[in-house]
Amino acid sequence: MHIVPQDDRFASADQITVDDLIAIAGAGYRSIVCNRPDGEGGADQPTSQDIRAAAQKLGLQFAYLPVKPGQITADAAARFAQLLEDLPGPVLAYCRSGNRATSLYQLASSPAIAQAASATTVVPACDWEGAPYDIVVIGGGLAGITVVSSLLRRQSNLNIAIVEPNDHHDYQPAWTLVGGGAFDVKKTRRPMASVIPQGARWIRASVTRVEPHNNLVRLDNGETVAYRDLIVTPGLRLAWERVKGLTDTLGMNGVTSNYRYELAPYTWQLVQQMKGGTALFTQPPMPIKCAGAPQKAMYLACDHWRRSGVLSKIKVEFDLAGPVLFGVATFVPPLMEYVKRYNANLVFTSNLVAIDGPAHIATFETKSADGTVTRVEKHFDMIHVVPPQLPPDFIRDSQLADEAGWCEVDHATLQHPRYPNVFSLGDVCSAPNAKTGAAARKQAVIVAENLLAARAGQPLAYRYDGYGSCPLTVERGKVVLAEFGYGGKLLPTFPLDPTRPRRLMWFLKATLLPRFYWWGMLKGREWLAGPSRH
Repeated sequence: MHIVPQDDRFASADQITVDDLIAIAGAGYRSIVCNRPDGEGGADQPTSQDIRAAAQKLGLQFAYLPVKPGQITADAAARFAQLLEDLPGPVLAYCRSGNRATSLYQLASSPAIAQAASATTVVPACDWEGAPYDIVVIGGGLAGITVVSSLLRRQSNLNIAIVEPNDHHDYQPAWTLVGGGAFDVKKTRRPMASVIPQGARWIRASVTRVEPHNNLVRLDNGETVAYRDLIVTPGLRLAWERVKGLTDTLGMNGVTSNYRYELAPYTWQLVQQMKGGTALFTQPPMPIKCAGAPQKAMYLACDHWRRSGVLSKIKVEFDLAGPVLFGVATFVPPLMEYVKRYNANLVFTSNLVAIDGPAHIATFETKSADGTVTRVEKHFDMIHVVPPQLPPDFIRDSQLADEAGWCEVDHATLQHPRYPNVFSLGDVCSAPNAKTGAAARKQAVIVAENLLAARAGQPLAYRYDGYGSCPLTVERGKVVLAEFGYGGKLLPTFPLDPTRPRRLMWFLKATLLPRFYWWGMLKGREWLAGPSRH
């Protein structure tokens, strides 16, 4: 038995036995809900009546609300919500793996989702068993959800499953704004169930292995999912552990990062509290998601200190592992103007390798022109850390990986060169574009078109040009909108000088794009994302 508390009043669990009930009662639970149909698992599964009788002897309330795998309806969610109202808490609900119980609770806790769901809508099911899906998508981030929406808009009868372990979906581009005091972090997170496209199934599990030669995906719950076509979009892994001591001090001792939901508000807290001292900002080796995010954190902090009249009392330093401020040379001059305005010190080829939070010491490895590596310790009062970023282990160790560990694709078609029924997009794919949400949005259309063409035995007619977009927030109220493709080629959407900081682009970044993200991108609306043919 594995109990997962969801809040003070509710927890979910995998299959319990009569013998578990004494420990459950001892833990303070007052009610039990069974969400697993009797007879689902064979003779080793205790019946709901057995659990009910034993629970009542211990003074526990019991309710039986069975739901089949992959068939949680709005009616079931409403009945579950009523049970939570009627039963004394805390309540423990269980099923085979705990996922159905958790999904019911999430739907019951979100009336808008429950109301929107139809009586036949399939929602999160990790314990699916059956024939191969037409398409399996690994990852429920922007890339995964958007490509599924695009596919279903083109061919609504596709049988698609999304494998995603998280119960929430984040709008990560706004975390930089949160760290600058310009956005509410709560508006960046929604339940995963609310963004799963209607008609797709959500398998709530983590992938442990991909077997492209067998058309199988293995999950952390011991199950396998078979596919005819596979789309790989799990994103990348934030390797916090690669900086010694970092995980022990994150969110404390002046150590923060806009790369985590719960830490972005701490960044803003530190910025507000800073009246003098040393502020360090770091950038690890490339590739990373949103290459401009590390310096955007610095610009917004400096702008606040400038407006507050304390910037002259703060030593600002930006330590970059690479040799340049930004990868597209066209945008370096306007960015350098802001570096000078904020009197920030740029230190190139300086990579953060360790942090002692209580002592407020950061250790960097610097490399000289002749390749000599030296370790330098620096004191800080505040440090904004961007973690090293790597391919997920199950991709790095699979036959899908290139030499660097990323999911290998043709840079134009986004099809795997050795497994033609595999496509990839987003941060995990090997295409040498900037890893941004705007890139994934463009890539989703390419993959949707090309995958359907491949399924129909037709040539892959659409090509990705490497488009990516990085709205560089150089101050509160102004943004340099950097849009570019392969080789640093400028690909501006608007007929304006792209190097000029503009209030219009701030409005786009802070107001329009968040709304379009939830109601446009994730819904498969392809405004200004049309693909180009070969």
